[in-house]
Amino acid sequence: MIVSALLTSVGINTGLCVLLLSLYSVLRKQPGNVYVYAPRGVAEEQAKREGHFSLERLVPSPGWILRAWRVSEDEFLSAAGFDAFVFMRIFIFSVRIFSIAGIIGVFVLLPLNFTGDQLRTADWADIPNQSLDMFTIANVQDSSKRLWVHFCAVYVISGAACCLLYLEYKGIAEKRFSYFNSSPPQPNHFTILVRGIPKSDQHSMSETVEEFFTLYHPSTYLSHQMVYHSSRVQSLVNEAEKLYKKILHLRNKPRLQRESHREGFLGLFGAKVDPVDLYTKKLEDVEENVKLEQSTLNQNQKELSAAFVSFRSRYGAATASRVVQSSNPLLWVTEPAPEPRDIYWPFLSAPYIQLWISKFVVVVAVFFLTILFLVPVTFVQGLTQLTELEAFLPFLKKVLKITIVSDIITGYVPSLILQMFQYIVPPIMMLFAAMRGYISNSGKMKSACIMVLYFTIWNVFFATVLSGSVISQINTFISNPKDIPRQLAVVVPGQATFFITYVLTSGWTGLSLEIARVFPLIGNFLIRHCCKVTDDADCAPLFPYHRDIPKVLLFGLLGFTYSLLAPLIMPFLLVYFFVGYIFYRNQVTSKFSFHLNLKNVK
Repeated sequence: MIVSALLTSVGINTGLCVLLLSLYSVLRKQPGNVYVYAPRGVAEEQAKREGHFSLERLVPSPGWILRAWRVSEDEFLSAAGFDAFVFMRIFIFSVRIFSIAGIIGVFVLLPLNFTGDQLRTADWADIPNQSLDMFTIANVQDSSKRLWVHFCAVYVISGAACCLLYLEYKGIAEKRFSYFNSSPPQPNHFTILVRGIPKSDQHSMSETVEEFFTLYHPSTYLSHQMVYHSSRVQSLVNEAEKLYKKILHLRNKPRLQRESHREGFLGLFGAKVDPVDLYTKKLEDVEENVKLEQSTLNQNQKELSAAFVSFRSRYGAATASRVVQSSNPLLWVTEPAPEPRDIYWPFLSAPYIQLWISKFVVVVAVFFLTILFLVPVTFVQGLTQLTELEAFLPFLKKVLKITIVSDIITGYVPSLILQMFQYIVPPIMMLFAAMRGYISNSGKMKSACIMVLYFTIWNVFFATVLSGSVISQINTFISNPKDIPRQLAVVVPGQATFFITYVLTSGWTGLSLEIARVFPLIGNFLIRHCCKVTDDADCAPLFPYHRDIPKVLLFGLLGFTYSLLAPLIMPFLLVYFFVGYIFYRNQVTSKFSFHLNLKNVK
């Protein structure tokens, strides 16, 4: 890739970022889009619709940037919780360490690389047509004394990273201790989940649980609640949630704007009444049915082999959750209970043989997905090299000779294609995580996050580097295997040109596309105007940790890897982390809900 191709990619992505951010600045002010751009505020009754027209709504403004920047640390913690706070610290640490690495790389290493003559002598008069490999360590001659500068830079950046990591972890540990002490006690702090309760012919499972914990934990045991199987109760609860959301939505409207409903059969007969009163009455009926159904659960003997056991103190609950309760590892299995709103019910009482089989199936599925993803990665690497592309598709030779076309194909299209394929990975991994038998949504989210992280590092980083190296040097590898290490040392830094464009497309444009929420905006318009579905008053989505954390960590890996090999990537990474810091602070305070509790997931 040449410098002009990189500049083309920078221009395209910068233009898209400006366009998307301008659209967001205008669209977020429109009253009808409040459920798209500020669902968290709607859920907390903080976002108010304004009915009167204002010209200010049609003018882009940076006010949201200033508001996101001015949010204090205490306000951020109260709005998002500790998990989101730690997530934002990743950006702060990245900005600090890569500022140091960027200064060393751009002002010290980059001139040394460009003035080397391993590849060819630098031509200052024709920089736009220079290969980007001229800016990498591959352009420094073998055994050159200039490599001592790179060697010293490794120790300086590594030492700075260690010092900053120590300070960061120390600050996070102190903040976590303070946050935990200032938070009120929660029911899950005193409760454990017990699975694998043995069946008895003489006693019910509830009596077995009470007898067991009264015998072995007499001073700390308080009570227990069995887990029952009742799809009828769950359907009633879901119906109650829908009615509750409708009531909240209608109460936000003036009384005169509410359409009256008839209380008779199918809303066709009977007297007209206020829909709020009608839905409130239905909600009360559903609540009575839930209580009635719950009272009959114990009589129908629908107990499952799982129970929530409560203790008098946190110490008692922690001790019981860590101590082995039985010589049989499949019986009386204990673990800390998740928060009530975080429980994932399908696998709560699943037998362990089923959990083992599920985990094995998921591992095999992830392995085949990883292998399958190598196809688009290899194809993308072919696009970055015009000579291989012309040899594979000879009918494109005339088209590829056009400068702007070749610049777009090598500088923008490959990273765009890879990014499009990556969008489908997080939902698939979340589906796999749901099959692994976790008892909490946060555990499921953490598992998906780890799988996406491994998948991303292997397919986007290692597979890209190796496939690009093998494609360009396959003949050398076959004819002279002993020369493989030296050839890789030359070719691998050259993959930095692809990763620079990847940071531009996935980082810069990806952030802008996410904040503009183009597809949710279109979906909201169709739902409201075509399907005539009312807005959800409690529609704040959960923060997609499994999608965003692996992406941020991948960019961190690229920064540490290529800060020495190809320092030209550092300014683009710094822009990403700084813009990402502002972007996610805005998203936290206006869009996402943070009900998950990842720090307690083991």
